[in-house]
Amino acid sequence: MNKTWIGAALLLLGAGFLFSQANQPTQTTTSDPFPTPIPATDRVITVKFAEFATIPDFNGAAPRIMTMAYEPGTKGFFASDMNGRLFAVSADGKTVTEYLDLRAPEWNVAVQAQNSERGFQSFAFHPQFSQRGSRGFGKFYTYGDSTNTTVPADFKPSGGNHTHDTVLLEWTAKDPAASKYDGVAPREVLRFEQPFANHNAGHLSFNPLARAGDAEFGLLYFGLADGGSGGDPLGHAQNLNSAFGKILRIDPLGNNSANKKYGIPPANPFANDGRDDTLGEIYASGVRNAQRLFWDSKNGNMFMSDIGQDTVEKISQVTPGANLGWNAWEGSFRFVRGGRGSQVNPADPRSDSKVTYPIVEYGQQDPLLMNSSAAIGGMVYRNSRIPQLNNLLIFGDNPSGEIFYVSADNLPKGGQDAIRRVLLNDGGTSKTFLQVIKEKNTAQGKTPATRADLRFGEGPDGQIFLLNKRDGIIRVLVPGT
Repeated sequence: MNKTWIGAALLLLGAGFLFSQANQPTQTTTSDPFPTPIPATDRVITVKFAEFATIPDFNGAAPRIMTMAYEPGTKGFFASDMNGRLFAVSADGKTVTEYLDLRAPEWNVAVQAQNSERGFQSFAFHPQFSQRGSRGFGKFYTYGDSTNTTVPADFKPSGGNHTHDTVLLEWTAKDPAASKYDGVAPREVLRFEQPFANHNAGHLSFNPLARAGDAEFGLLYFGLADGGSGGDPLGHAQNLNSAFGKILRIDPLGNNSANKKYGIPPANPFANDGRDDTLGEIYASGVRNAQRLFWDSKNGNMFMSDIGQDTVEKISQVTPGANLGWNAWEGSFRFVRGGRGSQVNPADPRSDSKVTYPIVEYGQQDPLLMNSSAAIGGMVYRNSRIPQLNNLLIFGDNPSGEIFYVSADNLPKGGQDAIRRVLLNDGGTSKTFLQVIKEKNTAQGKTPATRADLRFGEGPDGQIFLLNKRDGIIRVLVPGT
């Protein structure tokens, strides 16, 4: 073949390539898509608080308090430590007793609690826990990570290593009023094989607004993160044939699942779609690392806090079948994965009509925050007891301990412009939650914490409880400014 012709052809191809490249829109990326910071002083709400209960240390260190829930039948609270302990807390918070230790050898749970993201993640009591003669009598559920990987998993990832398993267990107490769990070893309901050490289980909850006779009554919701690493490398969150990266909903007392150990509610979005490439357990998809589910008692709206990658933290409203965007989107922006991290493309935000975008979101580089950020819900406060919080959606940032609010009756449509702060009134001085924890650490004779690890709990009369993993104290917000 003529070398001159080849050279000319290559020149033409090169010119065509350059022309093609020149006509492609430039993809801009940013790690700070919100140019206006969250206001530090505008419309700040200040609330009093009190120390409610103290959870015992674990091996000389503060307990990793993760979840708190009220059980109506016993008229008391329960709180969990990620290390594997579940505590019963009296209604006044003065009495704290160990109700169950998942690490005890007779249970064969094999809690995996290494590093900050693994451990006893969440628990939920069946709404009929204290109703003798009911199907749910004595039953509660724990959700956590296990070193026991010899049991075949019900759901496996599409790749990665087998680092540990995440297991949903059902426990049955003989006497719900007993001060300590008095039942036998738990029944395994579901098992997930985890491909990475991070992004594991999420929050476990029954819909607190459902009543006996409702189709929702007794259905268990729980988040399962995307499987870990970073950027969802296994493509789980948008794959409707994978349980990872989803909000799941099951009937724990049913038996029409593949393993016959739980039920798939017929009203689930993909339960009766006639397709083999979707899972009936899925309630919503496109989730990265959901850490709390909560409901609005006024209108039934369901919300989720989802921890972001490197740029955006978000709170989303969750509806049946919703695609919450990850990993095509991080918040309102297209997710762009790079070689040494990730950013977002600020062009054409919220432009996919099939995606449910967050109601509110904030940037990880906001001056109020720390080097790392993680959104954490949260509750919708519908109570006049603390009037300045009434009709507000409360959420926060896990590491910094910043507490935020937006209107629950006029939900934002993304962005952080509507976000304002809640500070704590400590003897007349306004403080962040992390400041309060640090001062408590000093009083305890411990090194002050460098992060808060904020979590929320909710009481029967709308109480807002503040949990953390640094000083063992559960605090409650009280009337007063």
